Amino acid sequence: MKSLTGLYQRALVAMASLTGKRFNLLVASSLVATTGIIAAAMTSSSDSGPLAALLGRSLAANTTPVAAPAPAPEPESDFGAGPSPSPAPAASSSAPLSSPAPAPAPEPAPEEEEAEPTPTTPEAPAVEAGPIKHVFVVSVASSGYEASFGATPQMPYLATTLRPQGVLLSNYSLLDTASLPNSIAAVSGQPPNPQTEADCPTYTEFPSGSKANGKGVVAGSGCIYPVETLSFADQIVGARLRWHAYMEGMVDETGKPDTCVQPEPEAAEVPVVGGYSARLNPFIYFHSLLDLGDCSENDVPFTELEKDLRKVETTPNYSYISPNLCNAGISGQCPAGAPDGAAAADAFLATVVPKILASPAYKEDGLLVIAFNQANPGPIDPATGLPAPPAADPLKVGALLVSRFGAPGATDAVAYNPYSLLASSEDLFGLSRLGNAGAAKVKSFAPALVGANGGD
Repeated sequence: MKSLTGLYQRALVAMASLTGKRFNLLVASSLVATTGIIAAAMTSSSDSGPLAALLGRSLAANTTPVAAPAPAPEPESDFGAGPSPSPAPAASSSAPLSSPAPAPAPEPAPEEEEAEPTPTTPEAPAVEAGPIKHVFVVSVASSGYEASFGATPQMPYLATTLRPQGVLLSNYSLLDTASLPNSIAAVSGQPPNPQTEADCPTYTEFPSGSKANGKGVVAGSGCIYPVETLSFADQIVGARLRWHAYMEGMVDETGKPDTCVQPEPEAAEVPVVGGYSARLNPFIYFHSLLDLGDCSENDVPFTELEKDLRKVETTPNYSYISPNLCNAGISGQCPAGAPDGAAAADAFLATVVPKILASPAYKEDGLLVIAFNQANPGPIDPATGLPAPPAADPLKVGALLVSRFGAPGATDAVAYNPYSLLASSEDLFGLSRLGNAGAAKVKSFAPALVGANGGD
């Protein structure tokens, strides 16, 4: 119980140190969730579970050291649109949080003492971090393996210019043809469910009472994961590293670039043709990122990428790059006469990838991953108005790794999938594996980058 109390008190200090937009977000939209995290951690039988990890992640994000006094909160409400009850909640929130005495009042003190030895056994041993310190994931749609890497590719920049520089994962496959099941799996290890398989037609919470199993996998069907469900972004912050998601075309309702744009709760998204879509942004589906302000700080417009690439110090350790619906390579999303489908995705890569490869961070210790996150339904047949038949195996898409630590022109034929992308990223940074990324059958391509390729 002592360790939990200490964690609780450190959480209070960290929260007192929050400033600016992060403070406003926490007060306006996260107080209930944050209190829930602390309450759940305080009543948990072990402080080594995901709730304690989430508190640790939040603490790591705010260790600046904590000696500076917390500034008086200002009643700004530039974010937190909706129910932002002025400064009143800020005042009332500090009262219960700053007096932890009532919390231990429930009687299960003996049980807490019995459970204390359990944390000494870690859930999964941490892997030693490797030489790669900057990972760039560019996520686009696939028109099929042959269209990307075949003899007559529809993506010539990817297949003929970039492929000779990297390692081709020739047996990388999707979990589903839709976008969200793959991208959510790649950043959290959570499996597809009926809502994500439909690309979350409404921005829906998991049912009340949904629980995770021992691996952290949440049962049921929903879109917005409970606050204790961690993502790779949480892990990155917990390791005192930095992440950014760069979303092309992400704007607010007035058309101005904005951060962490998401539909209203329980509402259906109405995306602009060729523009930003919530289904291409997996980070907006985690309360762990929404409620503690990380999404609003790190899920940013694509226009920020070029600026961040200028110096190693401004380049995040993990960058997730998602083009808009047109440039992602989804047929029917581009203006008439412009490249469409696979050609549009290839044109996007030809513009963005050289900037990444020329960046100081990539040159120093970087890895670029060209990953496909969905199957493109194919061009529209003008005779029928329906998409053309998909590729022979729409789930087989391939992927490409480009790094000075890899073997240019090599092929790795091991069976990989989005869980492998997460597991490999975690291995590269020496982090434990989340959700289904920790399954024994999930292979990591990280060894291929240090000359220990297990491919055929």
